[in-house]
Amino acid sequence: MRCVICDVLLTDFEATRKHAETGEYLDTCSKCLSYTKIPTVDNYDLADPEDLNNMEIVDADDEWFIDYEN
Repeated sequence: MRCVICDVLLTDFEATRKHAETGEYLDTCSKCLSYTKIPTVDNYDLADPEDLNNMEIVDADDEWFIDYEN
């Protein structure tokens, strides 16, 4: 399965991530998801160290960050 945004292959951890409110699978890699404020439910049993590193929060000063609240 691939990320719907950047087309990278998803890890098992990323492929099982769901939206916390709707329960729908997100099909989004951790890097792309880090640019959003979407609440998620993650299966950390499937996470490896690389998955956890990719979950860093993107800084609002990043040129690709989009602030939908303002």
